[in-house]
Amino acid sequence: MGWGTGRMTFKILFGIDLLIAAIVLYFFLIGLADGSVSSFNMGLWAALLAALAAILGGGYALGAAGRTTLASLVLLVLAAPGALYALFILLVILSGERWN
Repeated sequence: MGWGTGRMTFKILFGIDLLIAAIVLYFFLIGLADGSVSSFNMGLWAALLAALAAILGGGYALGAAGRTTLASLVLLVLAAPGALYALFILLVILSGERWN
């Protein structure tokens, strides 16, 4: 894999991960505002946000160190399920079928 191809893959995966992290953070902040995020489930939210930070931070650090293949593998842990879910939602929307 050439330098340009690996770097582009890294950037795409990092962008997908940033989008997923922004969506999770949005739901966290909305939950704080409406009271659905409380001391009862704060531990779950903290673990989720820490995992997101570890994936994004680890991928970025590895990419900055020039280890783009390893960084892409780390970022793929979050990007693959997120992209598959987005494709599923797109299928539900575009199919016009009732899914209930």
